Amino acid sequence: MDNIYRALADPTRRTILDELCKREGQTLFELCSRLVMAHGISSSRQSISQHLAVLEDAGLVITERRGRSKLHWFDGAPLRAIVMRWPVPTDRKEKS
Repeated sequence: MDNIYRALADPTRRTILDELCKREGQTLFELCSRLVMAHGISSSRQSISQHLAVLEDAGLVITERRGRSKLHWFDGAPLRAIVMRWPVPTDRKEKS
C-alpha cells in the first residue's frame, strides 16, 4: 500500500489520474498535451513518463501497447484496498 500513497502524494500524478478518468486510453503525447492545455503543467515528456511509471507500479494505471503507441488507463482497484482498510460506518452521526 505504501506505493499507492507515494503515487497519490504528488499533485501532477493526481492530475494525470484525473485526465485518465475523463478519457481513458491516452498516449503519452495526448496526456502531455492535456496537462499543458487544461492544467498549465508543462513538464517534459520524460517527466510525465516517469510519473506514469510510478502510477503503473502502484497499480493505478494499466497500459497496452498498440503498434508504436502505448495507451494508458486508470485502474481504481488499488484504491478499494484503502477503503476496505478504514471503512466508515454509514450510520455514523456527525458530532457538532
